[in-house]
Amino acid sequence: MTIHPPSSFTGIPGQVSFDRRELQTILSVYGRMVAAGEWRDYGISSLRDSAIFSVFRRTAENPLYRIEKHPKLRNRQGMYAVVGMDGQILKRGADLKSVLRVLEKKLIRAVK
Repeated sequence: MTIHPPSSFTGIPGQVSFDRRELQTILSVYGRMVAAGEWRDYGISSLRDSAIFSVFRRTAENPLYRIEKHPKLRNRQGMYAVVGMDGQILKRGADLKSVLRVLEKKLIRAVK
């Protein structure tokens, strides 16, 4: 695995953010959940040690899920995590697509 330094468009040096490929993957899941009527809003936070994509059912409430990127955990538990509303880590790993599968399970419903 090759580690690339953050490109110049990220803004503040030393700030963690999602790259274009990661955002494309996250927004793909987000778009399907919006189409299903489950989610309505999102927020992105870029901090010094992590980047967080928060998902909301309504604008003025706590996030349903947080998709977090912690590069320092890359060699331990994996740098991506999906955290529930109560702070419980639902899935953690090194591959973003496999971590986001825990959210796609919410789309599977029985058809009558």
